[in-house]
Amino acid sequence: MTSFEIDLKPFFKKYEELVGVIDNIFGRVKKKCGDRVCCKTGCSDCCNALFDLTLIEALYINHRFNENFTGKDREEIIERANRADRKAYKIKRNAYKMHEKGENEVKILASVGAERVRCTLLNMKELCDLYSYRPITCRLYGIPTAIQGMGHTCGKSGFKEGVQYPTVNMDKIHDKLYEISAELVAFIKTKHLKMADILMPVSMALLTDFSDEYLGITEEDDKKESNNGQIVSRG
Repeated sequence: MTSFEIDLKPFFKKYEELVGVIDNIFGRVKKKCGDRVCCKTGCSDCCNALFDLTLIEALYINHRFNENFTGKDREEIIERANRADRKAYKIKRNAYKMHEKGENEVKILASVGAERVRCTLLNMKELCDLYSYRPITCRLYGIPTAIQGMGHTCGKSGFKEGVQYPTVNMDKIHDKLYEISAELVAFIKTKHLKMADILMPVSMALLTDFSDEYLGITEEDDKKESNNGQIVSRG
């Protein structure tokens, strides 16, 4: 089967620019709130939470993983990813059953949030194997955030309930990630019209083969685009 390579660099650049903004926000809140932010090397409390990645972040994490890991190290992470993915699937299946029974959405989110799923990238030394390229959710854990109007903060931090602090609106960040994902989907002209809506855990992002078939790119479409040098056949 003929394979094609898509130039995702422009979209990865937009994502990395957003990461830069996020890191600056974390730094400002940490500076303003002093010792309330308790993040330190070896603390992996945030590495046991279940959360999803948008398409652009999943592609980026997958790319950096393939770029940085081979051999035994890669096999070990893949094995961890398989274990984590099975557990994540069971949790989401139970959440779906709760939804089908008419459970309140807040209750469902609280139930999922209470689950502990060890991150695929967390090694035996309690350190992230892909720290420099960690997801945005990981970069903001430790300071106050809000999702759909609900506030969240790390249980190990010094932030107190009922006190107002600078809070990051995660909905706005997700909107920006979706915007980049939608631009990417429009660029590749996928036949999967809802691809920009994809959400997946880190484990699945590492396990997924983002092939032409998965992305819904047809050979005919790629041949049309090859004339402008954006998509190049590898034979």
